[in-house]
Amino acid sequence: MSTQYKEDAENQASTVRTTPPPMYKVLLLNDDYTPMDFVVQILQQFFHKDREQATRIMLQVHTQGHGVCGIYTKDVAATKVEQVLHFSRVHQHPLQCVMEEN
Repeated sequence: MSTQYKEDAENQASTVRTTPPPMYKVLLLNDDYTPMDFVVQILQQFFHKDREQATRIMLQVHTQGHGVCGIYTKDVAATKVEQVLHFSRVHQHPLQCVMEEN
């Protein structure tokens, strides 16, 4: 009987599949007041982009109205959004950061 139970448990374990968690894009939104250098600083500090990547994303925000900073799980994305919003307010900039499902 213990052999049967062991085989059933192994079969059950092999058929269970986990789905990856939903991913979320973190976006910066353009405004007419936040300096471009500040946006580059945000991208380097909170999203670990190098200067070139940060500048490219900043220009996308400036020209297209928004730019993708990264794609993360829901909790990580929400934390990044809160960090950026808090940092922007402390430095008195109206920069908006949002997340949307990927």
